[in-house]
Amino acid sequence: MKISINTIKQFIDFELPPIDELVARINQQLGQVDEVIDLSPKYKDVIIVKVVSCEKHSDADRLSVCLVDDGGVVPDIERNSDGLIQVVCGAPNVHEGIFAPWLPPRSTVPSSFNDAEPFVLDARELRGVKSNGMLAAADELALGNDHTGIIEIDPAEWRPTAVEIVPGASFAKAFGLDDTIIDIENKMFTHRPDLFGQIGIAREIAGILGHKFVSPSWYGSMPTFSKASGLDLKVFNEAGDKVPRFMAIAIKGVTIGPSPLWLQVELVRLGSKSINNVVDATNYTMLLTAQPTHAYDYDKLHGATLGARMAKNGEPTTLLNSKSYNLTEDDIVIVDGAGIVGVGGVMGGGNSEVSATTTNLVLEVASFDMYSIRKTSMRHGLFTDAVTRFNKGQSALQNPVILNFLMKSVCDMAGGEQASDARDEGARPPKTVPVSVTPEFINKRIGLKLSPANIKAILDNVEIGVKDGLAVTPPFWRTDIELPEDVIEEVGRLYGFDKLPRELPQRSTVPTPENGRLIIKQRVRQSLRRAGANEVLTYSFVHERTLVRAGQEVSRAYKLSNALSPELQYYRLSVLPSLLDKVNMDIRAGYDDFALFEIGKAHSKATELDNEGLPLEPEYIDFVIAHKQPLTGAPYYHARRMVEYLIDNLGIEVTYQPIDTTKDNDTWAPFEASRSAQLVTRDGVSLGIVGELRNEVRTKFKLPEYVAAASLSIDVLETLTGVDGYRYKVLSRFPSISRDISLRVKVGVSYHELFRAAWHAVASLGDELDITIEPVSIYQAAEDTSHKTTTLHIVLTSVERTLQDSDANPIIEAIAHEVGKVLGAELV
Repeated sequence: MKISINTIKQFIDFELPPIDELVARINQQLGQVDEVIDLSPKYKDVIIVKVVSCEKHSDADRLSVCLVDDGGVVPDIERNSDGLIQVVCGAPNVHEGIFAPWLPPRSTVPSSFNDAEPFVLDARELRGVKSNGMLAAADELALGNDHTGIIEIDPAEWRPTAVEIVPGASFAKAFGLDDTIIDIENKMFTHRPDLFGQIGIAREIAGILGHKFVSPSWYGSMPTFSKASGLDLKVFNEAGDKVPRFMAIAIKGVTIGPSPLWLQVELVRLGSKSINNVVDATNYTMLLTAQPTHAYDYDKLHGATLGARMAKNGEPTTLLNSKSYNLTEDDIVIVDGAGIVGVGGVMGGGNSEVSATTTNLVLEVASFDMYSIRKTSMRHGLFTDAVTRFNKGQSALQNPVILNFLMKSVCDMAGGEQASDARDEGARPPKTVPVSVTPEFINKRIGLKLSPANIKAILDNVEIGVKDGLAVTPPFWRTDIELPEDVIEEVGRLYGFDKLPRELPQRSTVPTPENGRLIIKQRVRQSLRRAGANEVLTYSFVHERTLVRAGQEVSRAYKLSNALSPELQYYRLSVLPSLLDKVNMDIRAGYDDFALFEIGKAHSKATELDNEGLPLEPEYIDFVIAHKQPLTGAPYYHARRMVEYLIDNLGIEVTYQPIDTTKDNDTWAPFEASRSAQLVTRDGVSLGIVGELRNEVRTKFKLPEYVAAASLSIDVLETLTGVDGYRYKVLSRFPSISRDISLRVKVGVSYHELFRAAWHAVASLGDELDITIEPVSIYQAAEDTSHKTTTLHIVLTSVERTLQDSDANPIIEAIAHEVGKVLGAELV
């Protein structure tokens, strides 16, 4: 956002501090200054001269030899007996009696001022006639692209400055080019749409400097429009809340031409450019007030109609940039009686633009939903000054003020008169609602002792009304003051946050309750890191092919309508596929053995919705172990060992059960059911899954042969562990004893069934003993294919005494009895 100091001075009645001090205050209390540009050196040498005589060059038809009067202000230059200076000019519009900008010898041409080698003028001969400097065209002064002739200055034309147009006057001072431009980073004003205009900035500068600002009379109060006729105008708004307000008015009898020179210069200083008097009026209005406006050629509007509606899917349009776009039903369009004439809040169409032949106009001032404008801009790659302002949420309450000012500006510069009633269509914007606040409420939060009068004065400076104590009424251009806290922010900022006392506010020292979710995540991270795994963070969004590779149903995934990139089209259904996508990359990078884990959320259409109708977001801890070289034992057991390490650290007890292949589960989809196990809590709740992956999944993700993974529910882990910290298990001072037991069972009995029966036998033997059961081996003799022998390793520990071998006998007998009864096992 470019701020012109000279423009700001037009709206204030006090002296501004030096630029360095002003920039410092803006940085502290308004927004971050990106750049400060001093225009004075660029234009300091440009002098206004009067062409006293003009004769054709004797040796060049297109050249004229002029004598100019500079008022004698330029020293050390060749003059005739009358004190006039000879200048050769090639412009077709040069003639006796005009005033024009002149660049004397030794001056730098402004258009080259920032070049590596600026163009410095000198006195030189042109076709045998000496020329002292040059009379300048707009492009040479960097005031536009026009090079058809020199700039003609009309002494009678109104200008914002009081400098008289006489020979020798400074062109820079006469037209405000002795200026400083302050460029503030746009993001600073995201919540303040009113600050995208010079008046809004002037108001804020007054406020932070402790001066009262009074808006111009045309802006500070609502106008009353006159009744008028002459041009039929039908206006409608079918876009509902997407267009809160749509105003338009017709003007007849305008003459399109160049803008006054002061306005052309003003637009350039503010970062715009001159086009013609009507378009310049719309742009100048926007730059002053922050409200974008638009002018249409009335005679190009079919049916004398202008309105707003939502576009149709695939509806084509061509805009002012001569590019064609296929719109969607989420785009706002401006239409006439036949079709689209512009994309609302973004850009007008080429079929209704104002041209040199325009004689009748329709002026539009509308308000648009900022979220719709933002999405349209991103969707079609359209970034304009209007978008910059509309996507911040312009106040619909200011539309009548802006329309009235624009109409008068157009009539002043292009002639014409009002030719229709002012039409106001759409949902009426809500009235401003007073915000009640007390001095105590404010002072307690910012540590000051401001009186009600102090607070009122601070807010009055920026035209925020205060009545009946501290009932704060936001002005119509402010959309961000809704809560008492908003008033506090205004008071603190305008008073100066740097002036607040450096002491902490008094608050209760009661600690914040611990967040169970954060604690369990931290504990999981610590455990897996100690186990040698590396944490990664991937996007929650994935490509469709990632879901397909994992064997998941794409139809269950939520598709993004505004994806960040084509690679991120869907919400993932589980975390594991995102990890599998990274394994091959790490293998190719030279890492042969590694483990990756991630804590993240998943989203599925198959899950229930919450009370607000939004999908639940289950959270998981997933990891994958990959080995390029063969392992000792199946990959399943390596992954299971890491799972057991984790749940042991968390103090959780689970059992491992076969996968229910009839259950439709997106998380289980990548796993090979016959080589995986489900983790189940004591209460029968599924904690997750650990196991090896299906061959087609390994193939599609280009995974090594020796890979296994696990997926555990963070939600279930949180319910099992709470926030009390790690469960501490006292280490015994006494030695453990161990026994191995070999059990012969039929070949169809799974290890899970055998382990479960053995554990059931010892689970109820009392709290004195800590018992663990681990597999040692599974043996099947070549001559006996109907049976197998499984050896279990039993470890017994007591925290009260040293155990004897006799203590193990009842344990072994209980296991042998239980597995024999349930599974027909024989003790070998």
